[in-house]
Amino acid sequence: MSNIYDLSVTKRDGSTQSLKDFEGKVLLIVNTATGCGFTPQYKGLEELYEKYHDKGLEILD
Repeated sequence: MSNIYDLSVTKRDGSTQSLKDFEGKVLLIVNTATGCGFTPQYKGLEELYEKYHDKGLEILD
């Protein structure tokens, strides 16, 4: 049976990132409109990241 850590994603720069690198972390995976520049949700995401990153939170966009 597969799990999320068996997947890889393509980063904005075209390189590949294995989700295995985030194993053991709490992941919040979001789909934002980064290409259009309309990203008001980043403020809240940054606040969450700052508050919980030391406890293992990673936000993947």
